[in-house]
Amino acid sequence: MTTVHHDPFLEVQNHLTKAATRLNLSGVVTKRLLVADNIRNEKLKIKTEKGTVELDAYRIQYNNARGPYKGGIRFHPAADESEVTALAATMSVKCAVVDIPFGGAKGGVVCDPKQYTEKDLEKISRAYVQSFLPYLGIDVDIPAPDVYTTPQIMAWMLDEFEKATGANSPAFITGKPVALGGSLGRDTATAQGAVYVLDEYLKLGDKNATPLRVAIQGFGNAGATVAKLLVAKGMLIVSVADSQGTITNQAGLDVFALERHRVSGKSLNEFVSPGENDTYSDSTSVLVTECDVLIPAALDNAVTQANASQIKARVILELANNPVSSEAEAILIEKGIDIIPDVLVNAGGVVVSYYEWVQNRQQWYWDEQTVGERLETKMRKAFTEVLEKKTETTSYREAAYELGVSRLAQAIKLRGNF
Repeated sequence: MTTVHHDPFLEVQNHLTKAATRLNLSGVVTKRLLVADNIRNEKLKIKTEKGTVELDAYRIQYNNARGPYKGGIRFHPAADESEVTALAATMSVKCAVVDIPFGGAKGGVVCDPKQYTEKDLEKISRAYVQSFLPYLGIDVDIPAPDVYTTPQIMAWMLDEFEKATGANSPAFITGKPVALGGSLGRDTATAQGAVYVLDEYLKLGDKNATPLRVAIQGFGNAGATVAKLLVAKGMLIVSVADSQGTITNQAGLDVFALERHRVSGKSLNEFVSPGENDTYSDSTSVLVTECDVLIPAALDNAVTQANASQIKARVILELANNPVSSEAEAILIEKGIDIIPDVLVNAGGVVVSYYEWVQNRQQWYWDEQTVGERLETKMRKAFTEVLEKKTETTSYREAAYELGVSRLAQAIKLRGNF
């Protein structure tokens, strides 16, 4: 089998083109959907504790037809232009799918944050804001956390922006600590949104084997939170993986003990469990574990042409961004496996980021119950609207893209800004 070169942005463009074709959009509107508004690259020169380094940094502003650019910033060695552009395009669609008034953007710094001290990370965070300052702002482009960035990093970025502008501007960035205007419920929003989507999916037809067995790739904040939420609903977490290894037990893992272990800074393959039937394997074997629901919650391109045929799950819930390649998706659909796409599943994070932005702008803060109820309403409605677009011959991803692209196209046409 020949290996297919993986170009993340090309994959997203293919999804956009298919949706545009099904919607009979004009060539002019389609072109606007396929090209980023602005691709911004900067070099961050940082004096670290080990010496001076120069880091590549990006801010891709994809589309703002429906509102200000919105999207996270990741600190990751693989945060190249194609990946960040793909994520920015996906954000544009995602915000439209859940019908919040934002466009799509994404940022990245090419670095491994594990190699830097906290002081170094603060310098990188502040340098990022300084470098992109002319292009960021409350009504322009609102950053947020992403892979390996945290509420603390958002706090440094907010402080740098406020120093530069001389004004208190909590709505400049989301995913902040609550003490600086962050929203209650933001830390669990991505996972909680995914659980509402899965809940709606499971209402369709005969899908309720009891108890459902779930495998989760990635045991960071989103993966660990979704594990705890699903256990609370009576499901069994039978396999979890981090970048070092997979731990599996078909009778169910103790996810609370696993999370305590993770928070202590250790990898899963160092976990010593009271469950004598726990088995350990390499980090990719979680994908081919015997289970009902597979949740990729790590990085993109996890499920590929190479491993798709071995997947035994009945449904894949994409908590990560772009985790299933197009070639893999074709194989999985042929096998009768449903894939609920990232542009719907993981939108809970940006929904509550939107709520955070609204609260900051009004300086009127909601309690956690209010945030949770509004998130639940939004996510269940979005699933229903995607389902309405789905036909016998279209996948969930095609239906979601059709919904999102139709809303984007409507805004583009109304503006006439070709």
